Amino acid sequence: MRKSAWILLVGLLGGCASGPDYEGTCAEISTFATPPETEDLYRAVITRIDDNNVVTKASYRLSPGKHRLRVVELIDDPRLGVKLRNRRYHDFEVELAPHTRYHIGAQFNADQRFRGHDAKYWQPVVWKQTQKQCEFD
Repeated sequence: MRKSAWILLVGLLGGCASGPDYEGTCAEISTFATPPETEDLYRAVITRIDDNNVVTKASYRLSPGKHRLRVVELIDDPRLGVKLRNRRYHDFEVELAPHTRYHIGAQFNADQRFRGHDAKYWQPVVWKQTQKQCEFD
């Protein structure tokens, strides 16, 4: 039992390090902060990280490096004119640096009209970056 607990602990801690250069470091993606709507930036949620479905939450600690996110927009703008059932997700690749928090949002492209199943009316963006020290439990 003790050996399996140790193996589990090592596996869990390995999820926040992607190699010797990043050992003991991490990055964070967040959808918690409200983007400035005056710049046509809106909230979004992340539903998938690196081909794994995730429970929606305010932030995710990840290893530094390249990650693929599935982002769903939460645009609340009268100019949008897209029914909730017709809204689409975007897959978004982001390169994460150590000790950095990336704020993810939805950039509303008001000049792009919704047609059929396209999602050109918005795109996922990193709208802000802040320094973030990793805290390991």
